[in-house]
Amino acid sequence: MELIPNNEEVLNILRKTGALKEGHFVLPSGRHTDHLLQMPLAMRYYREAKTLSVGLSRLLRSDPEIARHLPNVSIVSPATGGIPVAYGLGEALRASQIYWAERVDKTRLEFRQFMEVHENEQCIVVDDILRTGHMLSQLRDLLLSRGAKVLALAVIVYQPNVETVDLSPLPVYSLARVQYTYWENEEACPLCKKGVAAVSVKV
Repeated sequence: MELIPNNEEVLNILRKTGALKEGHFVLPSGRHTDHLLQMPLAMRYYREAKTLSVGLSRLLRSDPEIARHLPNVSIVSPATGGIPVAYGLGEALRASQIYWAERVDKTRLEFRQFMEVHENEQCIVVDDILRTGHMLSQLRDLLLSRGAKVLALAVIVYQPNVETVDLSPLPVYSLARVQYTYWENEEACPLCKKGVAAVSVKV
């Protein structure tokens, strides 16, 4: 494996750890899919989590604008999925701080009481996966509203879809990019028409 794992090497790690599954799944939204990606299943293994975090850190170090601020940066993530990535990336970059925001309702993220964000604090926003990007854009906006500077967004996997928000002009770094097919309901799902048994996904 190279210093920065390529797309297929990342997917192999996800398959090996059970984070990437193939089959027939019904998501909480009611959509059907033939792939399921649950990043926490990969991040539970120390060796694999470190491989992914270090690989992502090397991508970030390759950006001169980010590199010149290291190690005086804060790694900030949404809870809870981004926290293992934040700590792995923070260790690899020797970041000065690692912290996260929590969802207080369906539309709003907030930091814990007494968590201070400093004026001109240099931040890298991270998560395990980027699908719609809504949570990452909320976290970016929350940091900017407190006077911080956001240098980049970084995720292990980028899985864009029609609902993915435009996060420019911030650079978005990812180790792997995937796109899988989703069907809106049982009637539209070819796996249902073939009689393939479906597994309902709880979260």
